[in-house]
Amino acid sequence: MLWRRHPEWDGTMTSSLWHTDSASVETAPLKDGGRHDAVIVGAGITGLSTAVMLAEAGVDVAVVDAGDVGRGSTGASVGMASVLQGSTLAALRAHHPATLVRAYVEANRAGQEWLAEKAGADADRRTSFTFGRGLATDVALDAVRDAAREAGLAIREDTPSDFGGRTPVRAVALDDQLALDPVRLAHTLARAAVAAGATLHTGVRVSDVSVLPEGRVDTDHGTLFGDTVVLATGTPITRRGLYDLKTRALRSWAIAFEMDADAETPGGMWNEVGAEGRSVVAAPSSFGRAALIVTGARHPVGSASSEVALAEALAAWARRTLPVGAELARWSGQDYQSHNLVPFVGGMPRGLGRLRFATGYAGWGLTNAPAAAMRLNDEIRGVSWRDRPRWMRTMGTRMTVPADLGRGIGEAGRRASVVAEAFADATPAPVKRPAEGAGVVSRHGLRTAAVSTVDGQTRAIVAPAPLTWNDAERSWDSPVDGSRYAPDGTRIEGAASTDLGVRGR
Repeated sequence: MLWRRHPEWDGTMTSSLWHTDSASVETAPLKDGGRHDAVIVGAGITGLSTAVMLAEAGVDVAVVDAGDVGRGSTGASVGMASVLQGSTLAALRAHHPATLVRAYVEANRAGQEWLAEKAGADADRRTSFTFGRGLATDVALDAVRDAAREAGLAIREDTPSDFGGRTPVRAVALDDQLALDPVRLAHTLARAAVAAGATLHTGVRVSDVSVLPEGRVDTDHGTLFGDTVVLATGTPITRRGLYDLKTRALRSWAIAFEMDADAETPGGMWNEVGAEGRSVVAAPSSFGRAALIVTGARHPVGSASSEVALAEALAAWARRTLPVGAELARWSGQDYQSHNLVPFVGGMPRGLGRLRFATGYAGWGLTNAPAAAMRLNDEIRGVSWRDRPRWMRTMGTRMTVPADLGRGIGEAGRRASVVAEAFADATPAPVKRPAEGAGVVSRHGLRTAAVSTVDGQTRAIVAPAPLTWNDAERSWDSPVDGSRYAPDGTRIEGAASTDLGVRGR
């Protein structure tokens, strides 16, 4: 598919809207050999929420992150903290008992309330809508309505007029949800954690974690030791428990627009039923300027023949559907969905009680993350089982159901097929030098290499697993475990904990 540029768009993929004016948070230099009660890897909403809760309870906490505060999945969020969550509740109810769905709702409501308290006036109160168009979406909307009501949410059916779209929609609605700037929120939490006594280290890249003879975090600035290590990294950067096989890495696109000159910015927060996962939300008032954010094009990492084409298709949908003007920013983000559709939170297998993690929010981290932090906080501090909230006890004892196993088996089959197809499709070596901004996978015998040209430099990464070229972000993405790498082999994100080797050409 050809990329036909919109005349307002210069073809440059940017950081998210929230990073355009965000200030950095002051952090401390890491001292080699430092010891803490807990070391948290990741300065997103999960890591920072956990740090705030622990520090306010008197626990000595250190937080480390390779980037700045809120630069990962948090910074790619569009800022919707809703308990309705599009089609999520209906999907959960299709495979799990009502008690578990209710517990999931209670957990997210608890997380939302905690965020509202911390964000204060920075959070806008809005109505959250799950919507569809035409008879084909009625069954899906009915399922959302029934699951939400069964879980105790005060939802209503609606035919809203303020969506701003050019065709009527039917929707189910939940009032009093939150819209906020996720990076601003991350900065607020970082300051709260430091004020409560936590130590924050950014620009510190973790290379390894271990639990024997004690909790240990190795970084490029030295080593930290902790009674507990928490991996708040989107997906665990360790193979313990094989959680990269129990989750599916998904990417989606977001585009921020100005509104047409005479158009009014729609209120509410909008999530469309269907596989595309499209949503529409106006930037919160704390952002300081009007912007309408459209998201969608959700897909497994590394599965797209062209990320540029996916983003362009989303932009075209927005221009057909909404009264939008010029683009302000365009970015992509990554999240993880567990095969049983419920986040994984708690102790990691073979972690000896010293290694804990959270993953599998499936795009709804702004409410799931603080709920996960509450669970981690209670576990680390040794709160007795009977003193934990009911939702926490229910989610901590859920059973695997046949549908979970089926999804896991299906994912394993998909990965095996991806490996075989990628090897068969690789270009026999030697390969021609790729054009600027392009990449190609070559094979020599049973070995493969990923070759790309960026900024005039051609590199060949030794690729032990299938990789696909991301033409929008100029990265190598793994369709197997969702790991992503820069052209020089440096790990960007995902389950991998190390870089890939590279040789010059």
